[in-house]
Amino acid sequence: MTSFIKHNPIKIIFITLIIILMVFHQWILSFLGHFLVHDQEFDQAEVAVVLNTGSEIYPRLIEAADLYTQGKVKKIVINGNRKTQTLKNLEQMGYRPAYPWYENHLRVFELLGVPRDKVITISGDAVYDTVSEAELVGHILLQKKISSAVITTSKSHTKRAAFIWNNIYSNKLTIYSNSAKTDPYEPDAWWHGGRQIRWVMAEYGGWLFLYWKRLFL
Repeated sequence: MTSFIKHNPIKIIFITLIIILMVFHQWILSFLGHFLVHDQEFDQAEVAVVLNTGSEIYPRLIEAADLYTQGKVKKIVINGNRKTQTLKNLEQMGYRPAYPWYENHLRVFELLGVPRDKVITISGDAVYDTVSEAELVGHILLQKKISSAVITTSKSHTKRAAFIWNNIYSNKLTIYSNSAKTDPYEPDAWWHGGRQIRWVMAEYGGWLFLYWKRLFL
């Protein structure tokens, strides 16, 4: 046995890791699931910013509407109007959408008790990820003299989104993060569904990319 350990240290480490994963896999996976969620308590903010990058938008709209009707925010900020080069080419040929990109969002808000004049719409055709979204939306918030915002997004996206916004605007905006309560993400069981597995993998991939940029770009 001693000889096996001496001559096969890599195999021993691998086998040990497999045993640890087998015994503690549920605790480890739950930890990974909960790590991504970052809800903050707050009394009031000027606006709720609904992030558009990531997974399903409607739970985020519902959450922002709840914050407004509870009196915790004065207005809601939404952004959209993403455009690929193919869509831009079609627009040059004369294509026009049947209605503005924000119309469906405004209808959801009206249904939930948010007047249209309490919604700020921001077009971001070149936005492609959370960082570029924060750079565009946050810049416009500062132009409008807004000093506090609650970032409203999917549960699995809250921690990374809060990190990005605080990293960019730490001395300029008071930032809170708030998850969509109707979002179907389950931190204690995310590995049972392919959809939630994709969300978690995408989030950890996003974290890796953030640190990759810091180290090498």
